[in-house]
Amino acid sequence: MALAKDYASVMGRSNEIMKKALGLDYTDFESGSVAFDYETLMKSTGYTLDEVAKIQGRTGVGNTPLLELRNLSALSRKYAKPGYGARIFAKDEAANPSGSFKARRAACAVAHAKKLGYKGVIAATSGNYGAAVASQAAMQGLECIIVQECYDSRGVGQPEIVEKARKCEAFGAEVVQLTVGPELFYSFLSILEDTGYFNASLYSPFGIAGVETLGYEIAMQCREYIGKDPDMVVCTNAGGGMMTGTARGLMKAGATDTKYVAASIDLTGLHMASDKQFNRKSCTTGHTGFGVPYATDPDHSDVPRSAARPLRYMDRYVTVTQGEVFYMTEALANLEGIERGPAGNTALAAAFSLAQELPEDAVIVISETEYTGAGKHIQPQLSFARENGIDICFGDPKDDKPGENIVLPKDPSYIKCKDADINRFRTSLIKKACGKHEGTPTDADLEFLALETKTDVAFVKEVLGL
Repeated sequence: MALAKDYASVMGRSNEIMKKALGLDYTDFESGSVAFDYETLMKSTGYTLDEVAKIQGRTGVGNTPLLELRNLSALSRKYAKPGYGARIFAKDEAANPSGSFKARRAACAVAHAKKLGYKGVIAATSGNYGAAVASQAAMQGLECIIVQECYDSRGVGQPEIVEKARKCEAFGAEVVQLTVGPELFYSFLSILEDTGYFNASLYSPFGIAGVETLGYEIAMQCREYIGKDPDMVVCTNAGGGMMTGTARGLMKAGATDTKYVAASIDLTGLHMASDKQFNRKSCTTGHTGFGVPYATDPDHSDVPRSAARPLRYMDRYVTVTQGEVFYMTEALANLEGIERGPAGNTALAAAFSLAQELPEDAVIVISETEYTGAGKHIQPQLSFARENGIDICFGDPKDDKPGENIVLPKDPSYIKCKDADINRFRTSLIKKACGKHEGTPTDADLEFLALETKTDVAFVKEVLGL
């Protein structure tokens, strides 16, 4: 008997579809209340950190170089008080086969799919993860479908997203391109159900376990090259997987004093699911339109419980502007001879500013860079912005208004990241989590929420008025 394929019917079967497509029963981790067993979920992969590293090594993933950005560090010091201006390093994830850190997530997920006997893999992504899954599927002999939110209702696609589709197709994947809106998750579920393929989700424990090797390598390389752990690691933050996996890997390496900073482009006022506003943004990832909702409500992803839970790990959340990221992308190329971006340069723009807060012997590592080219390059992105009525000028980035203009800093002294109110995000997560369940939170729930927000039970009780 054929299953009903209307929107309501497919969405109603989402938990059943997910169970078959991941080989995981998420009910095994639930408490029946707010809390769930996160660490057991992470252990459910069945792979140790060393085993994940070996899986990645078989397809050339990982062991990427750690590069000191000496010229950018020196430039940052010009704007710091005497004795300040930390050394800035970049973990060059563009060296991975698909050109970004997301190859780490894909290698583990695709290898597991093959181990379980799935014929193919599917991922819903407009970003670098699609290329990563397609690359790994090609290496491991599996079929691949990428479901991509690409166009507005006029059929106009952003250059960066179109470029990523091209790369997926180059690796042999089928790319299903959709207009912005709620049909993305419906289409993704429907294709999963029809094909019986593995859900190579960004937010599964397999994906996050893959990123742990990134954090572990940062610790090992810093100890080898510098003789100490990094003082600060800055992660570009969208769905939260980089922050989560990188921090967990550093912790597994015993780096107990490192501070973790999330960095996103401030796109306040632009709605990511708005047809009219879809092409008003000029950076398609690493921005607050993903970073904030995924931090405050991680479980609204494409799995029942997301393994990416960034508020468990971050010490600060800072924002930069589109203009600052474009400027830093050009500076990286001109001063260091490294053409990357744009997503990784969100963290770099923040690190350029944050370095001025720390002494000269401190070490900041940005945990991602990515390949550039075609639509990902800053010139086609700026041209696309002009075509969509965005004003581009040099000036003070504090005058930036997302969807209206892009203000390129008139000199490097104007690159200043801003602290977001992380306690507001923590409060939001606590209230949203409790709002999904009836009754008074248990003691176990309060402990869980304290871990979720990197706070304590007293903070959670104050938020809930207990």
